[in-house]
Amino acid sequence: MTTNLRLPGRPEEITFSALLARNAAEYGDLPALSWRDGPDAAGWTTLTWSEVRHRVAVLAAGYAALGVERGEHVLLMMGNRPEHWLSDLALFHLGAVPVTVYGTSAPEQIAHIARHSRARVAVVEGARELVRWEPLLAAADVPLERLVVAEAAEAGRHGTYASLYASGARIHRADAFEKAWQESHPEDPLTVVYTSGTTGDPKGVRLTHRNLILQAVRLDGRVDLPEHAQHICYLPFAHIAERVLGIYLPLLRAAHVMLCADPTAVSAAVRELRPVQFFGVPRVWEKLAASVRAVLAQLPEEQRHAIEEANDLARARAGHHERGEEVPAGLEASYASAKARTLDPLLRLAGMDRLAWTASATAPMPIDVVRFWAGWGITIMDAWGLTETAGVCTLNSADGFRLGSVGRPIEGLELRIAEDGEVLTRGATVFGGYLRPDGSVESASDPEGWFPTGDVGRIDEDGYLWITDRKKELIITSNGKNVSPALVENTVKEHPLIGQALVHGDGRSYLVALLVLDAELAPVWAAARGIEAASPGALAEHPAVREEIARAVDAANARLNRTEQIKRYRLLTEEWGPETGELTPSLKLRRRIVRDKYGALIDGLYEEPYDAV
Repeated sequence: MTTNLRLPGRPEEITFSALLARNAAEYGDLPALSWRDGPDAAGWTTLTWSEVRHRVAVLAAGYAALGVERGEHVLLMMGNRPEHWLSDLALFHLGAVPVTVYGTSAPEQIAHIARHSRARVAVVEGARELVRWEPLLAAADVPLERLVVAEAAEAGRHGTYASLYASGARIHRADAFEKAWQESHPEDPLTVVYTSGTTGDPKGVRLTHRNLILQAVRLDGRVDLPEHAQHICYLPFAHIAERVLGIYLPLLRAAHVMLCADPTAVSAAVRELRPVQFFGVPRVWEKLAASVRAVLAQLPEEQRHAIEEANDLARARAGHHERGEEVPAGLEASYASAKARTLDPLLRLAGMDRLAWTASATAPMPIDVVRFWAGWGITIMDAWGLTETAGVCTLNSADGFRLGSVGRPIEGLELRIAEDGEVLTRGATVFGGYLRPDGSVESASDPEGWFPTGDVGRIDEDGYLWITDRKKELIITSNGKNVSPALVENTVKEHPLIGQALVHGDGRSYLVALLVLDAELAPVWAAARGIEAASPGALAEHPAVREEIARAVDAANARLNRTEQIKRYRLLTEEWGPETGELTPSLKLRRRIVRDKYGALIDGLYEEPYDAV
């Protein structure tokens, strides 16, 4: 059911501090935050909502003792651990502005954010982070004065989170805490989120309590979930999606946040907790689908056939829901039987049998991945939004969806398509502007309030938005043709062997591509054919693999028009990731970085003679 909890005022007039006060008063005994005290811990440590509020009050006093003042930015670089979550709440209760920095950020990105935000205090996790932060203390152009370290054993000469908390406990006064948060207003900044920098330096997006209260309320109104449901929190808090799903919505819903410190362990957490909701960026859903396909490939043919039949029934049923039609009684009965007999036991093993809401956003979801999960009775409700819109602008939901689209606008948000195809939006959840180095805000909307999103799309006759590409990423060939690289990339990635792809062709007469084998499925595919390879690089060079990739490209080209077809390509030997720079921390492709890194190889694809296969 949609949350019907009492709000302490009209949504436009309250702050998240008021929501925490409500939660402690009315749901104080319910679990609020859980985490494991280490990778080998047997169980979870849990705080109730009343315990959370007490710790937040103590931490707020500790940060005040450090000299943190109202309106001041404080930088946080920690994983999904309680010190991070509680500090975020403590800082905005104090009237300060928490700013999370991606843990995978390069030193120059950290320096830019520290300089641009003018923060004097940063809280970091441990030694790995200190290596990147300590040089900034001596940098003349960076205002940073103090580092606080969560891992006490690695703090060295710096202060620790434990000592900060202890100082707060000594000086905390309940009346001072209550006075501080009640002086906050809905239009005050709640956080600054720096964009992940797919092009150029990250920009500081300032979001207010009002922006994000309205985002949470309107998103909650479109999602049908039990009250106080668990949320597995594993994406970085520097990502607007996890800030909404892992901090702000739980405060609205008085929900239970389960912190997963290691994102690679999220599958294990899902198996253990069997959640009713799960959000994953497209790459997460792609990797989960690849894992399932790898397991299916090992099953006996008879069992695979039974699963495929059940998948077909599930997709047929989803098709009726998608069209707003009543499911025929015979199909419903057949699906229910196949689900109970074939699908549920496998979903239960994966911890996915109770899922009621599954979603994705941040980049176009490949339609083959959406259809794959629909075959398991899991309808991924694709959504669309930006950091600048405080999260979701449009989403699919149980009351209406179109697979492949990103849904319809949330309440109070308007959309318009510009002449060049760019999607424009306006509404109360759209940010006021980008943070300037002097602390002021520069509006990015036109005089009528329309914000240019940078995405290109169309709105169909039923009001569903279809995103085709990023405006700045559209390829314009030397013939003047516009090509969506995402469309071409997602088409070729429908072959299970291809996990990642980049298409290039701006100013050229034809397209070329860099392809990367799927790290999980490719070894399984090879083993099933008796192919032994010592490494992914060796597998990429195997003749049988290269022949299959050639067939995959040909099959993709058969579905694309002449301008969109890949004429030449190169199969790479290493997977792309945030650590090596090709992906942002939110797993979006950094096209400029990839093009720069492989520039000579791309140029070679345009030189004659060259054998693409």
